[in-house]
Amino acid sequence: MSPIASPLATTPLAAAPWTGHDTLLIVMVAVAIAVIISLIALFDFHPFIALIGGALVLGVGSGTELAKVVESFSSGMGATLGSTGALIALGAILGKLLADSGGVDRIVESIGSRSGPRLLPWSMALIAAIIGLPMFFEVGLVLLIPIIVVMAKRTRTPLVLLAVPALAGLGTLHAFVPPHPGPLVAVSALKADIGITLGLGIIAAIPTVIIAGPLYARFISRHVRTEAPAELVESLMTASEGAKGSGARTPGFGVSVGAIGLPVVLMLAKSIADIAFPGDAWYNHVLDFLGTPLVAMFIAVLVAMTVFGWGLGRSRAEVRTIVTAGLPAVAGILLIVGAGGGFKQLIVDTGVADAIGKAAAEAHMPILVLGWLLAVLIRLATGSATVATTAAAGIMAPMVAGTPPVEASLIALAIGAGSLFFSHVNDAGFWLSKEYFGMSVAQNIKTWSVLSTIVAVMGLVMSLLMYAVFV
Repeated sequence: MSPIASPLATTPLAAAPWTGHDTLLIVMVAVAIAVIISLIALFDFHPFIALIGGALVLGVGSGTELAKVVESFSSGMGATLGSTGALIALGAILGKLLADSGGVDRIVESIGSRSGPRLLPWSMALIAAIIGLPMFFEVGLVLLIPIIVVMAKRTRTPLVLLAVPALAGLGTLHAFVPPHPGPLVAVSALKADIGITLGLGIIAAIPTVIIAGPLYARFISRHVRTEAPAELVESLMTASEGAKGSGARTPGFGVSVGAIGLPVVLMLAKSIADIAFPGDAWYNHVLDFLGTPLVAMFIAVLVAMTVFGWGLGRSRAEVRTIVTAGLPAVAGILLIVGAGGGFKQLIVDTGVADAIGKAAAEAHMPILVLGWLLAVLIRLATGSATVATTAAAGIMAPMVAGTPPVEASLIALAIGAGSLFFSHVNDAGFWLSKEYFGMSVAQNIKTWSVLSTIVAVMGLVMSLLMYAVFV
C-alpha cells in the first residue's frame, strides 16, 4: 500500500528524503502543464496535440531516455483507450439511438406534463439528469436546447429559471458519474470499482443538482433576464408544432428510461453482490460478467438497437446509419483521453507522482483535497474537464495505490468534481450556454460559471462527508 493511501491522510508512514531530482521533476511537470495550457489557450491548439507536446517536454526535461519517453507515452495511451475507448463509443451510440428515436422527447413530455409552473425547474433538473446519464455534456445540452426554449415560451417562464437546472443536471452527471469520459478515466487510473463510483456519484449528485439547479435558478433568475435568439425561438416553435402532427412512432416513457438505466443497474448489481454476497457462487460469476462496464454498455446498446430501431419499424440499414452517425462526435474526445493517458504514464514513469506525494506530505494536505485542487487548477487553465480529470488522476494514481475501493472511488469523485470548477472563456460549454440562451459574457458568468463552481465545491463537500460516513 502507498505510504499515504488514505485520502484524508496528511503525513506518510514512511517518506523518502527530498532530493534535487525531485525538485527538477516538480519544476518540469509545472513547465509541461504550462506548455499544455499555452498551446490550448494562447495558440488554439487541439488538446490532443497540446498533450503530446506537454508529455514530450516532461519526458525530455526530466532526463528520461528519448526511446523510453516514446515507449511510456505510447503504452499509456494504448492502456487508457483500451480501458475506456469502447465505453465512450458505446455511450455515444446509446445517446444517438435515444435521441433519434424520439425517446428524449417522450421523457420530456411525460415528466413535463405532470409539472405545474412552480415545479418546472425541478422537472427540468430531473430531465437533464436522466438524459445526462448516457450522454456527453455538449450532446445533452444540444438535445435539451429545444426543450428548454419551447417550454419557456409556452409556459411564459423566465428562460434562466429553466436553463440553470438543465445545465446543473447535465454538468453534475458529466463530472460525477461513469460512463462519462472523465469519471471513467479516473476510475481506471485509480483502480477504483466502477459500480461503487457510480453509486457514490449518484448519491453526491442528488443534493448537488438540487442546490446548483432549482435553488440557484430561483435566486439568479431575479437578477439575470435573457431571451433566446429570436430566429432560434421561431424555428424551434415551428418544428415542435410540425412534429406533433407527424404521426411518427416513438418509444414509451418506461422503455426510454429503462434503456438509459440498464447499464447503471447492471454495474450497480455487480458491486452490491460483491459486497452483500461475497463468494464464488454461479450468480457471482454471472453478475461479475454482466456488470463489467464493457458488457453492460454493450447489452444496453443491443437493447437500444432493438427497441429504438427495429422495434419502431426501422430497417437494418437505417439502424446501422444511426449507429455510425453516433461515432464521429466522440473521435476528438477519444484522442484527448488517449493522449491524457500517455501524459499520465510519463508522470508515473519519470517519478513525478512520487515527488508530488512527498510534496503533499510536507504540505500536510489531505490527499482527497489535493486531487480536487489539481483538477481545479488544470481545469481553470485548459478549460477541459476531461483533460483536468485525466491529468489529475494520473498524478494521483501512484499516491493512492492499494487504497480500498470506497476510498479510491471517493478520490475519483473529488477529482471529477474539481474538473468542473468555474467554467469560463476557454471552455466550449461556456460559449454554448452563452449563445443558445442569448446571454452576455457577464450574464453567463453569473449563471453557468457560478453554477459550475457550486457543483465542484459540492462534489468536494459530498466526498468528504461520504468518507466520514462510509470509511
